[in-house]
Amino acid sequence: MPTGRRGQGDRPALAAWHAGLAVTAALLALGTRWLGDVEAPVFYGVLAMVVPGVAGLGLLYRDAPRERMTLLGLWGLAAVVAASLSGGLTGPLAGFVFLPLTAGLALGGVRPVQAGALGVGMAAVAGMFSAWLAGGGAHLPGLAAISAVLTAGAAALAVRLSWRQNEARLKAAESETGKVERLLAAQPGLTLVIERSGRVLAAYGAPPPALTVDPLFEHGLIAAVHAPDRPRLLAAIDRALQGHDAATVFAPRLALDRRVQLILRRLDGPLREAPRLIAQAFDGTGQYARELALEAARSEAEAREAGKSRFLANMSHELRTPLNAVLGFSDIMRQKLFGPMPDRYAAYVDNIHEAGGHLLDLINDVLDVSKIEAERYVLTLERFDARELVSAAIALVRVTAEDKGVALTAMLPAESVDVSADKRAVRQIALNLMSNAVKFTQPGGTVTVTVEAVGPYLEIVVSDTGVGIAPEDVRRLGRPFEQAGAIEQRRQGTGLGLSLVRAFAELHGGRMSIDSTLGEGTAVTVRLPVTQVTRAAPEGGAEIIPLPVAGGK
Repeated sequence: MPTGRRGQGDRPALAAWHAGLAVTAALLALGTRWLGDVEAPVFYGVLAMVVPGVAGLGLLYRDAPRERMTLLGLWGLAAVVAASLSGGLTGPLAGFVFLPLTAGLALGGVRPVQAGALGVGMAAVAGMFSAWLAGGGAHLPGLAAISAVLTAGAAALAVRLSWRQNEARLKAAESETGKVERLLAAQPGLTLVIERSGRVLAAYGAPPPALTVDPLFEHGLIAAVHAPDRPRLLAAIDRALQGHDAATVFAPRLALDRRVQLILRRLDGPLREAPRLIAQAFDGTGQYARELALEAARSEAEAREAGKSRFLANMSHELRTPLNAVLGFSDIMRQKLFGPMPDRYAAYVDNIHEAGGHLLDLINDVLDVSKIEAERYVLTLERFDARELVSAAIALVRVTAEDKGVALTAMLPAESVDVSADKRAVRQIALNLMSNAVKFTQPGGTVTVTVEAVGPYLEIVVSDTGVGIAPEDVRRLGRPFEQAGAIEQRRQGTGLGLSLVRAFAELHGGRMSIDSTLGEGTAVTVRLPVTQVTRAAPEGGAEIIPLPVAGGK
């Protein structure tokens, strides 16, 4: 029986049991007193049994383990008094010695019964001492029979009360168990209670397709799993036994085209029992099919992307050969190596050469982008002075800046900036940034190029006073073929310049950032961790090298 507090329903029955004993003991005391042939000690011994009976009525108002143990203490004390005053087990109240044990049975629980037995023992010992000191009890066979019958009747009622309460408790437990089982059966999927070996102890709910419950009880869960998936299942079981949540997906042995998702948790029980697991099985075929479809789509997209990159690379190579011939022949015609030509044809030749040069630049950019996307671009690291490379790039862009009337200014350190990087990539970074800045800066504007060594970083900043970029466009720039601004501005480029700058920077382990205000200008910063020697800035700051533009501006 449980040792804790019993249910609310047994309070009236317990109170009635105590009240019946109190009334019976009181009537017996009055009867013995009325007859007049009973000595006073025996009368007071019978009257002592009224006290715990009356105290038992308090269970109607307060019932807790502490109150019940106190009540048992009163029963034990009353039995000690009755035994001491009547000669113990040899006296006429010998039956009352066993009333504490009877009360323990009525109150229910292991501790009350133990406490009642202890009260019986104390009363018996007290009666023995009383009989030893004062002699045996009075010879009252009628009263002895009444006390014995009263105790036996109280014991019978106590046992009946205890049985009734046990039956109610078992029914309540069965009802709770039924509720839990109905709750588990209503859950989606199949809930299993399994041992470490995979043996199934209980199953609730509807199993997923292709996973039959009966074979699980006969052969265990592991036998129902496709052999290649069993190591994952065993690893999940071990993880769950360690107290962690675990999950796995497996194919049923009898339906390899389906998948079952299994979630396992540890079920803690008594210390002496082997640990068990709660396993929830769901149909994972749909999720598995979706994952397969996503994987197939991803593989197909990667294959298409790789094919596109290979196509662009091959086409770029194929286009460069005839384009070089066009540029070469147009250059011969521009120089009039084989004689003069009409002015109109000369203008056409200039247009052909300019368009061919623009197309060659575009093809080179596409080739670089395709190599980078195909992960075929390999950096060739060289050690050089970044100032010299940027100065050479400025010289190439200067002609365009002069023709447009844009002031191109460089701020270069007085001391060398030694770096270890891909020389061609860094030159392309500088050229693309400066070309973009000049292209989108109005005549009379300014483009400033700054080169600086900041710790281990080479920092190249190209700022302009051009049209600027809208905030929503800044987030898109840096991806291939992404452009910003109006239609007229987009026609001036292909959207590959900044994407190459960003890609070359990331290949070096660096990054590109854009800071722009619409209508005021743009500053693009590239930081590359390629500096070899960190030098202190010369006194007086950087050296400013202004580059003149056409018209003396």
